[in-house]
Amino acid sequence: MELKNIVSMVSRSGRQLQRYNQGQRQVVGCIPYRFKGSKMGSDVNLEDALEVLVISAQRKGKGMLFPKGGWESDESIKEAALRESVEEAGVFGTVEGALGTWCFKSKGNDSYYEGHMFPLLVEEQLEFWPEKNIRQRHWVSVPKAKEVCQYSWMKEALDLLVTRLESTPSSDL
Repeated sequence: MELKNIVSMVSRSGRQLQRYNQGQRQVVGCIPYRFKGSKMGSDVNLEDALEVLVISAQRKGKGMLFPKGGWESDESIKEAALRESVEEAGVFGTVEGALGTWCFKSKGNDSYYEGHMFPLLVEEQLEFWPEKNIRQRHWVSVPKAKEVCQYSWMKEALDLLVTRLESTPSSDL
């Protein structure tokens, strides 16, 4: 059964199933993206055609970021990435190959995390999603995302996504 068919209107919570690696909580996230218009042509600049979806942090005034959250023991890493995108941003799509893994320090406490990021080619945007009442979502350009994203490791993941997409023949996009 597709995850899409069993979306709960409540986000998962708690740490009972949370994965850790050498004491670091493992988190998984996606960079939801789409292309303006139907397809990219050879005469279209990637940065002009590409949009990414950023969401507001749960706490007011804490900036924008890409959807991310805990990787739990009852799901694969790609299932966790898609679940977080559905819960936090209300988008479905294809989770593509990993962009990388980063070690980062929490902005809220002294904990260290292991963050895994994936591109998500968005195929559907939901009108209602679990965190709609606590988050805002905005489609923005790559330069704007780099400006507003609060995490340097997420900006690095975005750079890797752009590099990957630039090296993909436009006929494959």
